[in-house]
Amino acid sequence: MSVKVAVGADHAGFPLKETIKKVLTDEGCEVLDLGTNSTDPVDYPDFALAVGKAILEGRAERGVILCGSGVGASVAANKVPGVRAGLCHDTFSAHQGVEDDDMNVLCMGARVIGSSLAVEVLRTWLHARYTHAERHERRKEKVCNIEKEFSSITAKK
Repeated sequence: MSVKVAVGADHAGFPLKETIKKVLTDEGCEVLDLGTNSTDPVDYPDFALAVGKAILEGRAERGVILCGSGVGASVAANKVPGVRAGLCHDTFSAHQGVEDDDMNVLCMGARVIGSSLAVEVLRTWLHARYTHAERHERRKEKVCNIEKEFSSITAKK
């Protein structure tokens, strides 16, 4: 599998990020590590932005972001146009998010999920493919239109 995956984490997610990177490499992915590189306190929005920008700029096709709960990373990543981040702590959400919603960023909470389940969720997400079913295309277009509408409003301010 030759997929470029950007990976980012705050201090809480750092130890799990190292495990995730190894699994991605073992799966044949090219990994773009965007930090952090220790357990020293940092702010999760910085790493969510870095992963989102990597996708927006075409340096990665998918992304993984880890923070304490995964919630903050998900909220921050979804502010980047074109990012469809989902918080997943189970395999159903991981594959359904890709298959139905074309989710391109997986967020997990390192303080919520154990490493073995995180690896299972990661692999499920990684191998899932968007179905392009008509109803999913219609819904994705509506989501993209919301993004466009509010991007144009905030650009005017």
